[in-house]
Amino acid sequence: MNAIVNVDKNWGIGNKGKLLVSIPNDLKRFREITTGNVVVYGRKTLATFPAGKPLKNRTNIILTTDTAMKEPEAVIVHSLEELFEELKKYDSDDVYIIGGDSVYKQLLPYCKKVLATSVQYAYEADTYFPNLDEMENWKVISESEEHTCFNIEYTFKDYENSNPKAI
Repeated sequence: MNAIVNVDKNWGIGNKGKLLVSIPNDLKRFREITTGNVVVYGRKTLATFPAGKPLKNRTNIILTTDTAMKEPEAVIVHSLEELFEELKKYDSDDVYIIGGDSVYKQLLPYCKKVLATSVQYAYEADTYFPNLDEMENWKVISESEEHTCFNIEYTFKDYENSNPKAI
């Protein structure tokens, strides 16, 4: 399993239920990587999508403790055990964790890779991704040249976990 995330200089990922920044090239990369694959996310992340609906052309799995939640276009699971049972149906390389912060934190130990868009600016944030640069089992395996979108500088950094937990 993998994760894909856009982080600022302080590993912030969101503020007041919204992404910190929208970069067209980052959104294009996200679409290209996740289309045709499995995306795992929480209920609050679903609420940020257009019309609050699951992403098209992907298998959507929502991890939530809300047992009353219904979403006909997604698979709903209520625990890690239930999620892991569901994920047995898919190739783990085709599974992407896409947020939010509690889902990232719960599943990061099981991820082999994290595909990060690293924005060189510190935004006001209230949700964060764990700082992979401070974790000894995570190493940068590739980094793009610097890109610029208006005045926003960013790179694409791929990290690899030397010791992912088995599901």
